[in-house]
Amino acid sequence: MKLYTYFRSSAAYRVRIALNLKGVTYESVPINLLKGEQREEAYRAVNPQKRVPSLDIGATTLIQSPAILEYLDEVYPEPPLLPVGAVTRAKVRAIASLIACDIHPLNNSGTLAYLKNRLGHDKAAADEWYAHWVREGFEAIEALLGPGPYAFGSRITLADIYLVPQVANARRFDIPLDAFPKIVAVDAACAAHKAFQDAAPANQPDAT
Repeated sequence: MKLYTYFRSSAAYRVRIALNLKGVTYESVPINLLKGEQREEAYRAVNPQKRVPSLDIGATTLIQSPAILEYLDEVYPEPPLLPVGAVTRAKVRAIASLIACDIHPLNNSGTLAYLKNRLGHDKAAADEWYAHWVREGFEAIEALLGPGPYAFGSRITLADIYLVPQVANARRFDIPLDAFPKIVAVDAACAAHKAFQDAAPANQPDAT
């Protein structure tokens, strides 16, 4: 199994966490987004969307982290990434969707590059755009989180897998998190787990 990844990609970060949690061995294939390697013909043949992550499972290659995470949970059911109970599962999926659909698309590298390079916004304006959508999303997540230590209790779920990379990005952009104590506590609980430690950007072979 090969994971096409970039150390700072939060979407790839999610998949690394899940692979580690489930004990799935994989080969890391770095794709340097800053150098434009995702747009080269060799990688376009792997992923026509020209983004990471992509997961080569042998017979085919999967793209889009939500789809990859669902695949991993179906094929490697232990430990499950969703809790017991339809209501709690819906709450976990809501946080995952809030991050994947509302926060992440508005502050990924492609969006920020378009704001600066095509629409003429300076770095300060682009950073404020980034911070606005993180704050708005985190305000909702802070209210939605369940009892700790993880996002919804004593077991790691998809909510944690989505939240930790987004927190890492917020810290990288120097966004204050004082207003989000529950989010900070969940992130700290996950940081003590080896699966999260090994998936962290700083511990990737392409970290620079």
